[in-house]
Amino acid sequence: MRIVLVGPPGAGKGTQAAFLAKNLSIPHISTGDLFRANISQGTDLGKQARAFMDAGRLVPDEVTIAMAKDRMAQPDAVNGFLLDGFPRNVGQAVALDETLRSEGVKLDAVLDLEVPEDEVVKRIAGRRICRNDSSHVFHVTYNQPKTEGVCDACGGELYQRDDDTEETVRTRLEVYHTQTEPIIDYYRSQGLVVTISALGKVTEVTDRAMAALKSDEG
Repeated sequence: MRIVLVGPPGAGKGTQAAFLAKNLSIPHISTGDLFRANISQGTDLGKQARAFMDAGRLVPDEVTIAMAKDRMAQPDAVNGFLLDGFPRNVGQAVALDETLRSEGVKLDAVLDLEVPEDEVVKRIAGRRICRNDSSHVFHVTYNQPKTEGVCDACGGELYQRDDDTEETVRTRLEVYHTQTEPIIDYYRSQGLVVTISALGKVTEVTDRAMAALKSDEG
């Protein structure tokens, strides 16, 4: 299957993408991984991206599209893939359609993870990260440390990242509504959108997504 995963920040796209890709035996292709791989490998595209990022500018669509095109051409993606974070706007969606059409293939589904805005704010603004090890993540509601402000694993100080504050989260949501959400309507006009609730346990959401994709495929 060839799937695009969309949803607001805090919807759990990365987590769901990993589980779904494994269940469907297709590669998980995320924009973040594309940038990191190209930059670390010193590819021409990576150098272009780094130049924009170092200058504090957004990486142009054409660079992102070229990275995604290269990745989708790899042998492990021949029979399908799950795109996470791409396309990010309608222009990228149109470019993706053109790329797939030139290869004689098309998308099978666009999985839309739906989460109420207040829940998104609660999920992200409640995160607390360990200063000693950023892989140690807690939450003031869903995953509380034994001692407030202290990491269970190493005793490090827990803090809230600047981009996790409520004000920043609401700004990120506005960007999502303005730039990314329109691709849902774009794909809905093609009959590709499958919307599911992203509320509940991770496994429940994964099961819900798999059932919806199988139903859509059938």
